[in-house]
Amino acid sequence: MKFLVIGGAGYIGSHFIYEAIAEGHTCLAFDNLSTGHRELLHPQCAFVKGDLLDFVHLEQVLRDFEPDAIFHFAAFALVGESMTAPGKYFSNNVLGVHGLLEVIHKARKKPVLVFSSSCAVFGQPDKLPLSENDTKKPMNPYGKSKLMAEFLLEDYAFAHGISSVALRYFNACGAHSSGTIGEKHDPETHLIPNVISSVMGGAPLKVFGNDFDTPDGTCIRDYIHVSDLAKGHLIAAQYLMAQPEGVKLQFHLGTGKGVSNLEVIREVEKQSKQSVPFSFEKRRLGDPAVLYSDCTQMKEVLKFQPSSSSLENIISTAMHWHGTSKFIELGKKKRGKTGKQETTASL
Repeated sequence: MKFLVIGGAGYIGSHFIYEAIAEGHTCLAFDNLSTGHRELLHPQCAFVKGDLLDFVHLEQVLRDFEPDAIFHFAAFALVGESMTAPGKYFSNNVLGVHGLLEVIHKARKKPVLVFSSSCAVFGQPDKLPLSENDTKKPMNPYGKSKLMAEFLLEDYAFAHGISSVALRYFNACGAHSSGTIGEKHDPETHLIPNVISSVMGGAPLKVFGNDFDTPDGTCIRDYIHVSDLAKGHLIAAQYLMAQPEGVKLQFHLGTGKGVSNLEVIREVEKQSKQSVPFSFEKRRLGDPAVLYSDCTQMKEVLKFQPSSSSLENIISTAMHWHGTSKFIELGKKKRGKTGKQETTASL
């Protein structure tokens, strides 16, 4: 099959492309490289530099490539930034999805759409684990933008027969087993790369809160390996294409269990045989103590079970990637990059 991967040069998009090509599919990455890295693209993946909000260009790509499915990995995704720059998030994360749906609606061949959503649509949970139909009360513009995009998917499925699936996940982590691609954001806000950076001589880690109602006092989150996440997207797309036209589905992708901040730190210390320099800081506003997913539908409907998401494997693959010269070189390139920030980010 032919897949158009919007945000394909980003962290999750690049891992998805590696998985899809390994399964024999043809991929075209569409990315403006504002946060993505072209160097991380699979050598067999075609590439078009383009912006999600350039709908004329996007329409041309669909007309020329005629994909069977489109994968959307092109959201801005920093919660803190969304609080201070909500317009940036609604423009890209909501208007971008609206424009994409209009382009699909006009296309001669209508592909299905696989959309990367987020647990941020739920906000502070009323109960755990979180299941697909639990109450959604997003606490920040990022979560609101993802929920608004999901409403658009639902309405375009009903009105125009565009089939879609929203995949909600919690913490993508780890790196490709080959060590050729992995996680690199600028700025880096995710826990695991920051723990590894600290143990490799970077700035000491700040752990926000050690007084939560958890066994060790630190936050607990559901971590899924990025390669498992990539496989889940592929399986969800295949399932969606087997359904009647005009459906909107949603699934949680995760492990169904949580890992604490301190457990992550201790695993990095164990594998590196070094102490992680860190300090406890005050809690961040709005950080729930515990978040993890109910993965029943993922297992029963999609028949998907993550196989690479043990904490040991997550840390091992991440450390392999972070220890390579390629990771270090990419970091230098990004730090030296100048020029106007473009619209479409890559997850």
